Amino acid sequence: MAEENQTATSEFLLLGFSDLRALQQPLFWLVLLVYLITLLGNSVIIFLTQASPGLHSPMYFFLRHLSVVEFLYTTDIVPRTLADLTTSHPQTISFWGCAAQMYFFIVLGISECCLLTAMAYDRYAAICQPLHYSTLMNPRACAAMVGTSWIMGIITATTHSSLIFTLSFPRRPIIPHFLCDILPVLRLASAGKHRSEISVMTATVVFIMIPFSLIVTSYARILRAILAMASTQSRHKVFSTCSSHLLVVSLFFGTASITYIRPQAGSSVTTDRILSLFYTVVTPMLNPIIYTLRNKEVTGAVKHMLRRWVP
Repeated sequence: MAEENQTATSEFLLLGFSDLRALQQPLFWLVLLVYLITLLGNSVIIFLTQASPGLHSPMYFFLRHLSVVEFLYTTDIVPRTLADLTTSHPQTISFWGCAAQMYFFIVLGISECCLLTAMAYDRYAAICQPLHYSTLMNPRACAAMVGTSWIMGIITATTHSSLIFTLSFPRRPIIPHFLCDILPVLRLASAGKHRSEISVMTATVVFIMIPFSLIVTSYARILRAILAMASTQSRHKVFSTCSSHLLVVSLFFGTASITYIRPQAGSSVTTDRILSLFYTVVTPMLNPIIYTLRNKEVTGAVKHMLRRWVP
């Protein structure tokens, strides 16, 4: 079946933003600026958490891997988007190029879901189980959580890609998007798409809602532990260690839920592209900024690095 599809559909046309010509040049420079900030910010986080002895705790171990995921996530999408923004016509992408972009997009997106869940569990263990923290979050356990995150991403991406790219497509279909996202590609299938759409959407909801539910459960217990503290200063100090993660979780799951779980009836192509642009380009830029500005240990490591390098 895959071989037949490749013969019938050798390439797709990506609409991109070719129908919004007045916005293409401003979007190009905006996306390029955001992309460069994203690469710089996540590279700084990766370097700091590796090089600074004060940032070798499990929380920063997960943060380093989250930054690696964000770095790769944007690199899977943005360079192609920038190239498409330089032309006023829909651009072609090969059948297998589209499949590869979607595959890595799903791998990295699901891995990020799982990493954010692991980071929530780390905060739960640190606040609610402090006497057992070193046992619960030992290096082997942390490495297992990161490995599981990647494995879950690979399994989900393999399943989704197999379901979608074994369907029949028109000879030269136009994807009304700037990337090979799940729903826009699935809607182009000529036959058999309804069963695949149900399967794909069920899996997508499960892989968004299960990690989100685990995060909510962790923070419910954390909140209960914070409210049980007698000192207001202690409450504020403990909550401040969670605030950065809470903001990142809200951004990621908020945009993902709006994009994939909201009713599709009445949604427009332009709205879908704007939402996708936000969670694929803007959110990865905001994450390192949030952790740098709201985390005293990271801020201190940045200042220490600058003092060493800048006379």
